Amino acid sequence: MPSVNPCVVFNGNAEEAFTFYQSVFGGELRLSRFGEMQGSENVPEQVKNWIAYASLPIAGSELTGMDSPAQPVDSQNRAQMVNLTVDSAAEAERVYNEFCAGGQVSMPLGKTEWAEAFAMVTDKFSVPWMISYTPR
Repeated sequence: MPSVNPCVVFNGNAEEAFTFYQSVFGGELRLSRFGEMQGSENVPEQVKNWIAYASLPIAGSELTGMDSPAQPVDSQNRAQMVNLTVDSAAEAERVYNEFCAGGQVSMPLGKTEWAEAFAMVTDKFSVPWMISYTPR
């Protein structure tokens, strides 16, 4: 069965963002740089160290991402959110607090009609997250 994995795009700070996500979620972070790719002799020097592909396993899925040297990312108007479902209310609170540091809360963590714990927060890298916990 295929899987669906979110991909977030950055303006040269993908490595910093993914290192932060690894500190929140753990797991093995894999990074590939533009300068390591076949044909990298044609890559502008200023982006050779940028991330061409990042991958971090999270909860049976994978958060992927990259830097975008060809087209700047409008970090103030992202058209997507990463929807993270966690295993406990305590885990929802932990992740929420991590993302609040330097981030911006759209909806504080609390109970909703569909979840025991739900929040919306944009992290310090301008990536919007929905964090939810619903007992099974």
